[in-house]
Amino acid sequence: MQHFGLTVQNMERAYEFYTQVLGGTEVFRHGDFQGDGVQNTLLADQEIEANSRGVNPRTIGVPDLRSGAQRLDVRFIQFDNMVLELLQYRESDQPMGSAVSFAEPVQHMSPAFPRMMHICFYVRDEVDFNKFIADLEAESAKRGMTQVRANRTVRVRTEAERKAAPRSANTNRVTEEPSNGWELIYCKGPEGEQLEFVKALGPVKQRFSEALAKRQQTITR
Repeated sequence: MQHFGLTVQNMERAYEFYTQVLGGTEVFRHGDFQGDGVQNTLLADQEIEANSRGVNPRTIGVPDLRSGAQRLDVRFIQFDNMVLELLQYRESDQPMGSAVSFAEPVQHMSPAFPRMMHICFYVRDEVDFNKFIADLEAESAKRGMTQVRANRTVRVRTEAERKAAPRSANTNRVTEEPSNGWELIYCKGPEGEQLEFVKALGPVKQRFSEALAKRQQTITR
């Protein structure tokens, strides 16, 4: 896998989270993309959709990179085994790294919606998962990223109940085969994006290792 892409509302906020909170390293950044070629490459299917509906492309979130009215900026962030690409579409009069995106953020972010995606990060075996989640929320809150909220394994009905849940509720430990060994939790990121954090221990870690070894043997034959 080369990279995952995430379109953000606030480039600097997202960049701070993925580098300074989660520890990624910037590979490079590039921006001010505009013109016919980039418009066609990235957005042709959405322009066709707008034409078929008889609506202005902007009303379904399609920027006008063709004329340069909007621009696209990207930053690549390296983690140990994955690269994350942050993308921001902005108005041409907004500076790179702006907190103002071209399109409004999607408000309905349930992972149950078809076509929703999530980014999953490994947590090292020796790390206390419950503490990691507590520290992640605390560090994000210090930076004003109040959107960074992890789920709990106990039922909560309000934000106050979520905050009051015991630290032990930060980790879902799976014991049923064939997933036995997973430790995981879902969490929203600073842009409202769906994140997952996991540890793969014991049997489930062995299953992934065996599958990778088998794939590598098949490829080398």
